[in-house]
Amino acid sequence: MDLGIIGQAAGLFAVTNIDDILILALFFARGAGHPGSTRRIVLGQYLGFTAILAVAVAAAFGATFLPESAVPYLGLLPLALGLKAARQAWKSHRNGAGDQEDTGAGAEPGGGPGALEVAAVTFANGGDNIGVYVPVFATAGIGGMTAYAVVFLTLVAVWCFAGRFFATRPVVARALARWGHVLLPLVLIGIGLLILVEGGAFGL
Repeated sequence: MDLGIIGQAAGLFAVTNIDDILILALFFARGAGHPGSTRRIVLGQYLGFTAILAVAVAAAFGATFLPESAVPYLGLLPLALGLKAARQAWKSHRNGAGDQEDTGAGAEPGGGPGALEVAAVTFANGGDNIGVYVPVFATAGIGGMTAYAVVFLTLVAVWCFAGRFFATRPVVARALARWGHVLLPLVLIGIGLLILVEGGAFGL
């Protein structure tokens, strides 16, 4: 595999996915202490990013499964999950449960975020990256496209590790344990609104 392509792929991934580390840290913080939550978060991240790659590769070959005009409306996914998480956090606060209960978006019965919810946020947050990846893939050829995909999927694991690393640092963990139930809904709602507004959805 050409080192030049590896470097380009790594740089492109980092630039287009830097905000995912914060989101992953919040998800890992909400899943702390819940068996299986790490596995679900990693699985969800891979599902979401694989979907992004699949759409970008298909578009590079001329197939359009996701019209450009539909991309801004992906903001509805994190917006809905953020509102759901905010409602759960408010209910827990009113019930006096505070941080005792998991209030993350799409929490599993056993606690922590669910894989499909993480995948939905990952896909929606990275939907605008598809427009960046398509011309790169289209000019890279089959070999180059394969190299990009391998590097991207490898770096997803690095991103998951980084998110979990930050979420488990004592100072960060204490802050997220105290405020994570507020930060996660705010971040998801903010991402959703940003995608909708920047994409001009609903004439915004």
